[in-house]
Formats: sequence, C-alpha cells, structure tokens
Amino acid sequence: MRKINTKDIEEKTWLSPKGRFAGAGKGISEALGRKPQSTDLKERHPFDVEILFIPPGKTPYPFHSHSAQWEFYHVISGKGVVRHKDGTTEIEAGDAFIFQPNEPHQLINNSSEDMVIYVVADNPLGESCHYPDSGKWLVRSPDRRIIRSEALNYYDGEE
Repeated sequence: MRKINTKDIEEKTWLSPKGRFAGAGKGISEALGRKPQSTDLKERHPFDVEILFIPPGKTPYPFHSHSAQWEFYHVISGKGVVRHKDGTTEIEAGDAFIFQPNEPHQLINNSSEDMVIYVVADNPLGESCHYPDSGKWLVRSPDRRIIRSEALNYYDGEE
C-alpha cells in the first residue's frame, strides 16, 4: 500500500504572464508515484487526483475541452462559477460536477475567498485539448505542444 499525507505534498503555483490565470495545486497521484509521461498504466495510474487552489478573482486555466479525458470536480471550500458550453453555473462548497470529453469548461473564482477543489481525471493516453477562445490545440502525443499551425506559448491569445 502506498500512503501519503496531503499536508506533506509540495504546492505548485502558477501565474500567467499578464496575471489573468493563477492557481496552485497538490498532485496527489504524483505523490503516490504516478509517472505522467509513462505509457505503462501501472506507472501512469488509471486516474489522476489533484487538490486545486484558486485565489480570489482568478481562473486557473483558459476555457478548454479535452478530446478523451473525463474530469470530476468536488468543491471543498469557497465559491465561484463554472463557465461551460451553455453559459455559467454558480458553485459552492459541497457541489460536485463532471465534464465528459469535448465539453468546454473553465473554473472562475469570482469571490473574495480562496476556492479549494478536488479534481479527479481518468488520465487517458493520447489526450489533446482545444481552446475555443483562442482557436488553438494542445497535442500531448508524444510531447506536450500548443499549436495552431506553429508552436505557441500556452497563454497565447488568452490574455
């Protein structure tokens, strides 16, 4: 059995160049030994679990959809909104929701307090993402690349 305590996992933070996107996360699956680049499911794990922290007034990622990945979210604390194909939906502590492949989504903390969310994804091989606001794609096979017709920066066209 592998066991970790989430208080001992290093929190990784990020901030986009112009500051629109920000967040922090604790990679629970990676702390339990997940090797994200491996194609061996025993090393890759069949699902990925993260604790996501979103500061007030921020969104962690651009509006995007996954080609093959399912994502489950459970709001632990705070409140905000989720942008999706039909508009936006308010979320608060205790809410749980899921996005299947090809459903665009974005989390937004529009409150004055931190939002904490557990995220569980099914971690498929060959996963790609589409960014509708900027018309670009993230291609993960074999390396992570952001493209239109040429390689781009992750935040290009988002801020």
